[in-house]
Amino acid sequence: MFDYSAILARIPYLLTVLGIVNIFIALAIIFLERKNPTATLAWIMILFLLPVVGLVLYVFLSQNISRQKMFRLTKYEEDAIDGALAGQIKEIGASEFEFSTVEARRWKDMIKLNQTYASAFLTQNNRLFIMTDGAHMFDCLIEDIRNAKQSINVMFFIIKNDFAGRKLIDELTKKASEGVETRLLIDAMGSRQISSKGLEEFERAGGRYALFFPPKIKYLNMKLNYRNHRKITVIDGELGYIGGFNIGKEYLGQKKKFGYWRDTHLKVLGSGVQDINARFLLDWRFASKENVVLSEAYYSEVISVGISGLQIVSSGPDSQKEEIKRCYMKMITSARKNVFIQTPYFVPDASILESLKMAALAGVDVRIMIPCKPDHMFVYWATYAYVGELLNSGVRVFIYENGFLHAKTVVVDGEVASIGSANFDMRSFRLNFEANAVIYDAAEAYKLEAVFENDMLHSRELTKTAYRKRSVFIRFKESISRLLSDLL
Repeated sequence: MFDYSAILARIPYLLTVLGIVNIFIALAIIFLERKNPTATLAWIMILFLLPVVGLVLYVFLSQNISRQKMFRLTKYEEDAIDGALAGQIKEIGASEFEFSTVEARRWKDMIKLNQTYASAFLTQNNRLFIMTDGAHMFDCLIEDIRNAKQSINVMFFIIKNDFAGRKLIDELTKKASEGVETRLLIDAMGSRQISSKGLEEFERAGGRYALFFPPKIKYLNMKLNYRNHRKITVIDGELGYIGGFNIGKEYLGQKKKFGYWRDTHLKVLGSGVQDINARFLLDWRFASKENVVLSEAYYSEVISVGISGLQIVSSGPDSQKEEIKRCYMKMITSARKNVFIQTPYFVPDASILESLKMAALAGVDVRIMIPCKPDHMFVYWATYAYVGELLNSGVRVFIYENGFLHAKTVVVDGEVASIGSANFDMRSFRLNFEANAVIYDAAEAYKLEAVFENDMLHSRELTKTAYRKRSVFIRFKESISRLLSDLL
């Protein structure tokens, strides 16, 4: 007969051991990991209020890779990149640089910030196509893949094992069988529905794939954080995609739970494609261990097809610089007329929150649009808490009700804009690998303003009066979620 009394007798001993372990972890967080104070307090609270759950969460979520050099450059690559950036910075500083648009000239201080802080080169011969409908974006992507002649580089955070995901893989398989060099990079956690068996035919056709941070033990991925959230495609080195859409039926608006999926993606023609491709190749080189060189990103001669200024800004937890967050802050604090933000997750740190408050209090028309339905419950209620706080500073908040809003866009003064994968949350700023396109062109900024204003027709404004009337239960959910903000 099983002796339950022996187990019960050991419980106090096990709890004591667990308590000691949690104390040592808490000390390590305080003195060794040097997290920011709010994250430190959040972890200590979890460890001592929920000792078993806290220990498990810490093992899976609290890893620090900021000191790892993941994306190493060769000496030749470093010299080439640093030399090109230094030359461009020097020309702009000496007023010898010819800007293609008035907007780029006005925002040259932000261009310099992205150059010096994020190593983001400015290209100016781009033609841009803004895409806000998933079915349209997917059809264009498939058509461009079918027309590929030399190479296809594809990277998505999520590819679902449904008709959309299988169609993409089938089209890539066909191109690989035609002799087109085809690479597929997927995040091991986000695209966990895609198995190695599901990619066997793709490999047999000559395609190559790699997983970003795959689990060392099958079905047990210790890196729940630090996911590659970028969505990038480059075809023939001449045409690029970057933005917020993943691949799956919900992103085409064909999942009842979410309804219509409102997202924003950017199709690029021009020299900016080379920088998108360089970002892909850095990620590919790390994940696949293939010895590709960045000069491959610049092999094709680029024909000038437009005048839009563009910088590709990327960030990730391998660095503590938070490049995209700095870019957002610069846009907000430099605004003179308006700031329009769309994001599904709004869980900002103090610096972003204060930037938005200062802009609104200085008379800038600040508007934030968030979805009406959650896909991550704690994040949703934290979002609600933070936008509610901003109402008192004059920020206007709109809740999109025509399906699910997943766009990650910022447009300022009708002159400069950002489209990409980075949300306004601490996960995007500190934990995920992200990539955004920063645009200096009034014509494109005007299009994004028009998109925002059209989405306002399908939104309701969250007023201070309505926010104050929320129930006690909602207030409770907001408070708990906000306490956990640094862990979301």
